[in-house]
Amino acid sequence: MSPRQQAKRRGLVLGAGGVLGASWTIGALAAVEEATGWDPRSAEVIVGTSAGSVLAAFVGSGIGTEQLLNHQRGIIVPGDPVIEYDADSTRSLPQLPRFGLGSTKLLSTVARHPNRITPMAAMVSILPRGRGSLEPVRGLVEAVCPAGEWAPHPNTWVVAMDYDTGKRIPFGRAGSPPAGLSEAVMASCAIPGWYAPVTIGGRRYVDGGACSPTSLDLVIPLDLDEVFVLSPMTSFDYDRPASRMARLERQFRRIVTRRLIREAVKVRQSGTAVVMLGPGAEDLEAIGANLMDATRRTAVLETSLRTSAAALVKHYGDLAAAG
Repeated sequence: MSPRQQAKRRGLVLGAGGVLGASWTIGALAAVEEATGWDPRSAEVIVGTSAGSVLAAFVGSGIGTEQLLNHQRGIIVPGDPVIEYDADSTRSLPQLPRFGLGSTKLLSTVARHPNRITPMAAMVSILPRGRGSLEPVRGLVEAVCPAGEWAPHPNTWVVAMDYDTGKRIPFGRAGSPPAGLSEAVMASCAIPGWYAPVTIGGRRYVDGGACSPTSLDLVIPLDLDEVFVLSPMTSFDYDRPASRMARLERQFRRIVTRRLIREAVKVRQSGTAVVMLGPGAEDLEAIGANLMDATRRTAVLETSLRTSAAALVKHYGDLAAAG
């Protein structure tokens, strides 16, 4: 039976990855829809982290892949919501951060309970607080979902990290603190050292990628048939960049990839099939060293459309060959 003919309970997980990660993810999302005939808006759950949280907000608010592609390409279609980038939201380099430790409370938590905090979260505790404003991100989200409201899709989860405890918070999931969609996305996008923490309900939050690049393991209790994971910080095939910055980025990418693989193993052991897509060598060449370099956005998108489609053909071909 082809993937187009299968009726499955599917989830969608959109990972962290900055401005270019979002462009790559939109290309991958369009490739998934083309390969499977499945509309991502019909997912049982939509989980977004950092840049992926912006896209999760769009999809959860009823924005389809064609509209996302038009948005990236600068195509204006009458009747579609007007979603505009602000120059500050696509800065390729951060402003100088504030002086001093980012979160002394988190550092204290790390000292008292080192095994409960991820290495990335521990590093966040000593990074200085960023100065960048996420108001442009608020504007992006509120173009599709009014201030103070949540996405129409009831299982739209936006992952941030509590800046004092290091705890992962999936806003939108039952039992999590209340928040409007735009402020939750701002919290999820608050890259430590780059953007200022976001306060919600009296607590400060930063980028959910400090806990996990995707938080894929959150879907385990839902007993899904299949989950698509689009993770622009994850790679299974690498280029050989010449610049030192790009080589350092690839090393970090390998660490992130190992984390996602561990989460995928847990999800598969629970009985849910996992389809993972991440940038390959050709995508990485288009991305370069800086995931916030908006000048590369179109090239990354168009490359992802092609490479993601090829990866899905291989995936489903391997499944067919296996039986």
